[in-house]
Formats: sequence, C-alpha cells, structure tokens
Amino acid sequence: MDHTAHHADTAHDHTGHHEHGGHGGHMPAGASWSTAAKATLHCLTGCAIGEILGMVIGTALLWGNVPTMALAITLAFFFGYSFTLFAVLRAGLGFRAAVKVALAADTVSIAVMELVDNGIIALTPGAMDAHLSDGLFWSALLGGFAVAFLITTPVNKWMIGRGRGHAVVHAYH
Repeated sequence: MDHTAHHADTAHDHTGHHEHGGHGGHMPAGASWSTAAKATLHCLTGCAIGEILGMVIGTALLWGNVPTMALAITLAFFFGYSFTLFAVLRAGLGFRAAVKVALAADTVSIAVMELVDNGIIALTPGAMDAHLSDGLFWSALLGGFAVAFLITTPVNKWMIGRGRGHAVVHAYH
C-alpha cells in the first residue's frame, strides 16, 4: 500500500491501519493539531458531562468528597466512552467490536483529562469543599478542564500520529 497516496487522498490519516496492525515499520507523518484538538474536545465534552453530573448527584445526596469524586470520574469515563461507542455503532460496527474501539480510542485521553482536571481541583485551596453555588467550585472545575485540554491535546496528537487513540475511530467514520 502506498502510504503517501493514502494520506493525500483521505481526510482521516489512519483509515484501515487498525485492521492490519499499524504501519509495518513506516513511521506516520503525524496528526495535525486540528485533528488532535477535535479529538480532545470530543473527550472533554464527555468528561465534562460526566464530571458535572457526578458532582451534582454527589452533592444532592450529601456525599463526601471522595465518593462524589469517584462518581464524577466514573461518569466521565462512561460518557467519554459512550460518545465514541454510539458513533461507531451508528457506522455499523457490532456492539462488542464497538466497545473495543471505544476503549482503544478513549482510555488514555480520558485518563489524562481526568488526572489533570481532578488534580487541579484537589490542589486548588477550598475547591473540594466548595458548593455548586460557589464561584470557586466552577472556576476550579472550568480551569481544570482548560488545563486538561492543553495537556491532553499533545498526548492525543502523539497517539493519533502513531495510529492509536482516536485514530482507530476514523476507520469507522
């Protein structure tokens, strides 16, 4: 397969590479920053929905910080994976294969996003004890998302450029 011609005529650099195990020794040209930013924004959307929902539920149930954060992180992974899962299911992939694609596409991205975001919240004085109505809560959360986006985008760029992460999803779009 002529990789140069393949890359030149496709909008998604790594279509089909998932099926035949990568590049066979050929180092890919790398992903664009735009592609990496879109993948990270996709991840951020799922993480944000899950985290905010988890914080709201934990707060409403009067849970402490640890169970609330655990729920928020669990829901962040759930929604992050769900976005990819539903997209590849719509593309016609079977459920079991779709789950494998979602796990391969999103695990590292969501993990980095959650580690950075929750680390910032935990390290911001008073943020863990702030209520949903407090500006400190929202500024720490949104600031954490912004920093997580900036850190996760280069991670996604590196992974996509190597046919991993969100690159595996492109074969099904």
